[in-house]
Amino acid sequence: MQKILVVEDEVKVANAVKKGLEENGFDVEVAYDGRMGKSLATANNYDLVILDLNLPHNNGYELCEVIRRKNNRVPVIMLTALGGVEDKMQAFELGADDYLVKPFDFRELLARIRVFLKRAGSEAPHSTQYKISIADLEIDREKKEVTRGGKKIALTAKEYQLLEFLALHKGKVISKLTIAEKVWDIDFDTGTNVIEVYMNFLRKKIDKDFEQKLLHTKTGMGYYLSEDQ
Repeated sequence: MQKILVVEDEVKVANAVKKGLEENGFDVEVAYDGRMGKSLATANNYDLVILDLNLPHNNGYELCEVIRRKNNRVPVIMLTALGGVEDKMQAFELGADDYLVKPFDFRELLARIRVFLKRAGSEAPHSTQYKISIADLEIDREKKEVTRGGKKIALTAKEYQLLEFLALHKGKVISKLTIAEKVWDIDFDTGTNVIEVYMNFLRKKIDKDFEQKLLHTKTGMGYYLSEDQ
């Protein structure tokens, strides 16, 4: 049985989510404030975490950082009333995988949870290429580690997924829509600039300190990873 942690201070919302998930076969633990959420998240292993942002003691941003330091691969879904672009950007930058704004339809939350758990449960690479090298960039797909020029580069789970996807299609221009479908795995609002923001995150980590640039944009068409300018 897959285990989910729900950190939500609105008792009615938390209990409704817990009941709905248990009815669908999940093992659910609930924390009603950030301190309890932090304690559970550090002491136990979960298959997925649902976080509110506005929490007593430790907010959702802080908890996301704590979770990511422990486990860079567990899916984290933000479930919050804060729907501003800056709120979403900060959440994604700290390692959140998805962001759902209240009020929400439980069926949509359940669908997103199933997508992430299905992906996490089938992490065997679709390609038998376990290490990818492009110039002095190396991606170890088994260890989920990235180095450039022999220096280890720390990436969030979503940054790694984006880089790996581009690397598996080396030299091929990938559209924003394709990235949204294949990296986020859900219907994604491509009217936002989330993908551009993530590309900027990657450029700062992958290209900024190196003369040779590997991440490229083809205006109006998409992005690609190549050692050729």
